[in-house]
Amino acid sequence: MFRTAARAVAVAGLALALLGAGPGAAGADPGPPTPGASPAGPHPTRDGHTLASARPTATPRAPAAITRFVAGPRSGNLGRADSTPRVTVRPGSQIVVLLADRSPDPDEDTLTVRSRAFEAPMTITTEDEEDDPGCKCDDGATVYSGHTAVRGDLPAGTYPLTVVSHGGHHTSTAHLRVGDKSLARHGSWLIAGGVALALTGLLALVLRHRLRHRRG
Repeated sequence: MFRTAARAVAVAGLALALLGAGPGAAGADPGPPTPGASPAGPHPTRDGHTLASARPTATPRAPAAITRFVAGPRSGNLGRADSTPRVTVRPGSQIVVLLADRSPDPDEDTLTVRSRAFEAPMTITTEDEEDDPGCKCDDGATVYSGHTAVRGDLPAGTYPLTVVSHGGHHTSTAHLRVGDKSLARHGSWLIAGGVALALTGLLALVLRHRLRHRRG
């Protein structure tokens, strides 16, 4: 009887061992992780803290709303008749460039204007205190302005002015008309000749007055 009982216990133990080694058994070793596999959920750091992973979201930039992009003589007021493309400037003259944007990029206080008409790219800014564009920009737009000189050796023609704004997402273009420098010299001679004629006429009136005074 003792042998029968011992045999029954041995058989029961063997059955339990076989059941424990089957699939899904609790406490079984899962083995090493598969290379390249990423465990789900938060990831621990070296100091024991847990980092939550999140995808970054980018805020889209507002589109530009350019209301004016003009240039003209620094002595003018950048009105319709005194700014591009109607006005003609002379080589070597000082000009003011203005750009107005009703939806400016909040990160851009300065912009760069590029043109073959300039010796180098120029900067226009929202804090320009040297130039008075003389325009009535009361439509709520942000005004960028600045001044530069037109190249003195520039042939007569029309030259594009280009500004890239809003982080490179918007390009604005205006056209600057440049005249012949010889016309500017001719104009100065005309002014000088007019002044000389006026002085000659005044001198003649003075001499006539003196002659009449002596005769009288």
